[in-house]
Amino acid sequence: MREVFGTRPWREPGDTPAIISVCNFKGGVGKSTIALHLAQHFAIHGYRVLFIDCDSQASSTMMFGYRPDVDLDEEDTLYGHFHNPELLGVRKIIRKTHFHNLDLIPSNLRLYNLEYEIAGYMAKNQNMEIIDLIAEAIDTVVDDYDIVIMDPPPALGMVSMAVLQAANCMVIPVPPSLVDFASTVSFIDMTRTTMKQLEKIAGRGRPAYNFIRLVGSRVDESKSMHREVLSMMRQVFGGSMTQSVMVTSAEIDNASSRMKTVFELEKPVTSHEVYNRCMRHLNDVCKDIEQDVLGTWASRAGGRV
Repeated sequence: MREVFGTRPWREPGDTPAIISVCNFKGGVGKSTIALHLAQHFAIHGYRVLFIDCDSQASSTMMFGYRPDVDLDEEDTLYGHFHNPELLGVRKIIRKTHFHNLDLIPSNLRLYNLEYEIAGYMAKNQNMEIIDLIAEAIDTVVDDYDIVIMDPPPALGMVSMAVLQAANCMVIPVPPSLVDFASTVSFIDMTRTTMKQLEKIAGRGRPAYNFIRLVGSRVDESKSMHREVLSMMRQVFGGSMTQSVMVTSAEIDNASSRMKTVFELEKPVTSHEVYNRCMRHLNDVCKDIEQDVLGTWASRAGGRV
């Protein structure tokens, strides 16, 4: 119908594709949950989306219906592409998914070897060119997409550095606890320090991000401590933090146990009230990020649609 009526929201050729890293070096913050729902939100609304699973745990790949270490060889992931870029080409490892206009570059456990191999290459060759490997892979196919979403490992390792180098937008999930808040502050500080070191050693400019957004994740609004920490985070991070939050919900847990996202559920698992509340919060978070993306496209006049 969008094709018939000419209402597809695709970017104009002159607009920069949004290459989004959903990252935090602490596990259990809802990183993959936000990345998956964000990718599906964009696809549902008509954008062309590429999802790149850069985490060797391959949780996101499993959510697309694959058994990573049974159904996929190393040649099916970025690991295989980087060993044989001329033979394979990144386009050959892109897979269609059950969502229209949502493609996937999957992952499996072999991708973890890149952590050692990137470090070994840098030590042997005394240069930082290898850190651009993900950016160069994306450059060969990005013209086919409006949005690229990357799910990196929950650690500031070599693969995560390559993801940060490739991205032009960043989304950071932050649960409202003092431990997660402190960890996120450390993550941001370490990222800044790492990028400065890359700039100094490699003689390159630091990545320019069109936007950096922090999203309150795994929020229980009935807990006074969560409300207090959220208020504190908004004071510290200011306008970089979204007003919308991703609540902790039984509906997300129930969907995950069925290897689905909430967007894929045919009907509520718990109750209509819980389901509708969860959907409202998910949609609000996704719409906030969507507006950030549109704000980077000149053809949308600062995000107005």
